[in-house]
Amino acid sequence: MEQSDPIINEREAAVLGLLCESPLYGYTIEKIIEERGMRHWTDIGFSSIYYVLKRLEAKMLITSSCEQQEDKPSRKVYTITEAGLDMMKCTVRSLLTLYTRISSPFDLGIAHLPLIPEQETVACLRERLAGLDKMIEHVRQIREQKADEKRPFYVLALFDRTLAHLDCEKKWVRKFIGEVEQHGSTTTL
Repeated sequence: MEQSDPIINEREAAVLGLLCESPLYGYTIEKIIEERGMRHWTDIGFSSIYYVLKRLEAKMLITSSCEQQEDKPSRKVYTITEAGLDMMKCTVRSLLTLYTRISSPFDLGIAHLPLIPEQETVACLRERLAGLDKMIEHVRQIREQKADEKRPFYVLALFDRTLAHLDCEKKWVRKFIGEVEQHGSTTTL
């Protein structure tokens, strides 16, 4: 089954997906993103949530209404539309199906490796390994916390996938350190 690219971006999909669960306030969306550790696997900052909500509303994928509360200012509550639900289903199919190229600034460092001496390259790569170890420990702790909270298997899978990528990166960096030590820098410019 071939899927086309969705017409909503990653940030819009993150917010729209939360609104599939229930109508929410903008502030509540931020709290859910934080609570679920979504920033480990999606790029959505606090400052972009209201911008995303406006875009989704302009695309008629959500609606908003003001709720008046006693002794408090009114707040906007956002609700997904039928078109929004259809869009999100299409987006999920596409996201699960399509391969997306992963780009990393790390690749730029590798491309320009000859600019620094071998010993410095190895030191930098060893520092990267230490950083990967810290990140792995951090993600493992969050994953354990989510498991203790009895989160669904697919929520835990998000952390497991991140851990798999980090473990793979560690193995690759170790191998690359060996190659740098064996071949040295081709030329220091």
